[in-house]
Amino acid sequence: MAVGAGGLLVPSLGRPAFAAGEFPAETINIVTHAGPGGGTDITTRMMMLRARKEFDQDLVVVNKRGGSGSAALMYTKSQPRDGYTVMTITQSHIFQIIQKKVPITIDELVGVARATDDPTVIAVPASSKLKTLEDLIAASKDAKGGLKWGTTFAGGADHIGIHNFAKAAGGIPYTIVPFKGGGEIVTNLVGGNVDVALLNYAEGESQFTAGDIRGVVSLSEEPIAALNGVPTARDRGIDALASTVRGFAVLSGVPEDRLARLEVGMIKAMKHSIYQNYLTSGGMPKSSVAGREIWNKQIRKIYEESTTALTELGML
Repeated sequence: MAVGAGGLLVPSLGRPAFAAGEFPAETINIVTHAGPGGGTDITTRMMMLRARKEFDQDLVVVNKRGGSGSAALMYTKSQPRDGYTVMTITQSHIFQIIQKKVPITIDELVGVARATDDPTVIAVPASSKLKTLEDLIAASKDAKGGLKWGTTFAGGADHIGIHNFAKAAGGIPYTIVPFKGGGEIVTNLVGGNVDVALLNYAEGESQFTAGDIRGVVSLSEEPIAALNGVPTARDRGIDALASTVRGFAVLSGVPEDRLARLEVGMIKAMKHSIYQNYLTSGGMPKSSVAGREIWNKQIRKIYEESTTALTELGML
């Protein structure tokens, strides 16, 4: 109980929002929206391996599944904004805000540190006649409705990546074929049930290595090292980028000194060789790890570009 105005006893709700003393003084909760074993869960736990030492406190995963990130956002909204509740976010969380599925604005979402910036590659079956970007563009124009692209779900990150690429390539037509996940997309790509797919390298690593699928171009700033000789779309004159990003964020109201402490601790944890090896093994660049300034600019860019794409797709 706390003493309010006039000496009345007022019930206190939860822990004090800004308790005095060194931060962190208790367990930090990392809220995820995906189940155990998925990319978001693994990324979170890999960061936590060294972060416990950096913060000299325990970090625990709080799983809030449902609504493609909306359940995690709503749970975080219900908690004190004191730095002890941090989300692992993806593009999906931003889409929930864009589509107004949660009573949270983009200005309330505050990035702490970026964890992955996983570039994508346009891939085709090994047997495909499409060898170059020019081949793909020409075939898209010739096929009724465009080529068939494997994707997860309408309005998702890969759908928006495909849409933005198609627009940058002169407005070429395309048809999406939704599947349950990356593994199913790769299986159907190998089987020739779709013409092309936009994949993270790690999703198709075994098939790339075995020669079952091959890259046409990557939608990355730099060529993907593991895909020897595959150019970027920018190298071929198409200004299109698409990646799967994950990072840590809070809702506005966390004191600046605590934000800075979270940023420094998480960056140090992810600069450690344990986390860096995790990035390399998954075909992700070491430059994935970035601080608040870069991460918040990217969050805003994703919000603006995705708002435009979803509007063009008639999904807003």
